[in-house]
Amino acid sequence: MSARIGLFGRASSVLAAILATALAASLAGCAAEPPSSAAPSGDAPAAVDPAAPVEEAEDASSFRGSLSEEGENAVNEGSETSDVLFPEELLSIPASYSEPCAEEGRVERLDYDTFEAFSYDSQSQPLSKNAMVYVPYGYDGSRPYNVVYLMHGGWSDQTTYLGTPEAPSEFKRQIDHAVADGIIEPCLIVCPTYNNLDNDDAADYALALELTARYPNELVNDLMPAVESAYRTYADAPTPDSFAASRDHRAFVGFSMGSVTTWHIFESCMAYFRYFAPSSGNAGSGAYWADAVRRQGFGAEDFMVIGATGAEDFNGSAFTALMQDMAADPMFTLGDGEPGTNLIFRIGEGESHNGYAANRYVYNALAFLWKGSAA
Repeated sequence: MSARIGLFGRASSVLAAILATALAASLAGCAAEPPSSAAPSGDAPAAVDPAAPVEEAEDASSFRGSLSEEGENAVNEGSETSDVLFPEELLSIPASYSEPCAEEGRVERLDYDTFEAFSYDSQSQPLSKNAMVYVPYGYDGSRPYNVVYLMHGGWSDQTTYLGTPEAPSEFKRQIDHAVADGIIEPCLIVCPTYNNLDNDDAADYALALELTARYPNELVNDLMPAVESAYRTYADAPTPDSFAASRDHRAFVGFSMGSVTTWHIFESCMAYFRYFAPSSGNAGSGAYWADAVRRQGFGAEDFMVIGATGAEDFNGSAFTALMQDMAADPMFTLGDGEPGTNLIFRIGEGESHNGYAANRYVYNALAFLWKGSAA
């Protein structure tokens, strides 16, 4: 297996070891309780072993089928899920979608103020940052839109997925076509960065791991209020209570180090997000994540995790093992998004740890979210 992993990574042995132990225990975070909880703490997360390592993954092709057929987990009848099932095989992005679309959305640069991550509590070092926001064709501020927060991986920044207003990316054009063809529901896509004092922070593994752990502070206190004031979402006001009331209309998505960020958001920000789509970046165990749900005051019917990795991804075996371990825990029920399930997992045949795979996993998650359920 090649040690070159393209846009989002480097040597496989190094990242696999780091990602396997990346997540610390609970942040004193976004909302460990329902709406009235305190704002996130900037304290460093406790250095706790997230869980005992899971066993090596079984053959990937048999994983989904065996769990589904045996019905190992109880069905959670109260689950709120999409009316559309997740496809058996990951959708491929049509080649024609790389061309400009007649119904073009736009990329906008949203400036906002935050604080240096390591001294966030003291708020002694203000920072000015920006995020790239995808605004769908025909955006109408008189009605609310679902919102996806999409985090980049290593060696990347807020422009990696969408490009810039001056130079939109190919992936932005692909989203335009998918929205125009009804594959993806029109939604706002927000691409921020966990980079802190330097645009190259994401190229430093140890630093990136620290920054992803601290990112919930900036997300909830600074970025979400800026985004959901500037654009019409389901939050009536940029407040914790309103974010909690509108959690069904919010998702957090990420690949590689962006996936590690997604697990941190799952760990401490469930009060504000229902949907989580991590891919090819793992940590913890089924028991660890089940406990994270309970610690935040939620249950099996309150979330959906959409996991994906590649058959040729250097982290594919470890990510598959994590999905197996979660599916074996009573908190999680593997399925295709039907009522009573809260865990989806797909493996991209032939996919490795690269930019195309990252785009494909995001594309598939977006194609599933809110289909048939958006107001």
